Amino acid sequence: MITVLFLMILCHIIDDFVLQPVCLSNLKQKSWWGEHCNGKQYRNDYKMALFIHSLSWSIMIHLPIILLYICNSWVLSFSILINMIIHYIVDDLKANKYKINLVIDQTIHFIQIILTFIIIFIVL
Repeated sequence: MITVLFLMILCHIIDDFVLQPVCLSNLKQKSWWGEHCNGKQYRNDYKMALFIHSLSWSIMIHLPIILLYICNSWVLSFSILINMIIHYIVDDLKANKYKINLVIDQTIHFIQIILTFIIIFIVL
């Protein structure tokens, strides 16, 4: 079972640092849109980039659970949704609101992974 936790952490690292290209990292920043696109029609596009990355990340950290264990689809769906929302908020706090740094951002993501693992495998 601990293998699943390590695989979840590995999937986090892969999605947050390997699969997230620089362009997506830039697109998540509201300031990038202001510097590169003068039109007001783009003022909220950074939110879509945050959403796409957050969804990808959330599915990715659940991949070991999806592939290795049979899990209630409602529990899994709820867990993916909650993790996506948290990831979105945390990345927005770092990339746009400048309230947290990379260390805090990554610490929160690791806590998310550990809590997800505990809830799915120990509580349920």
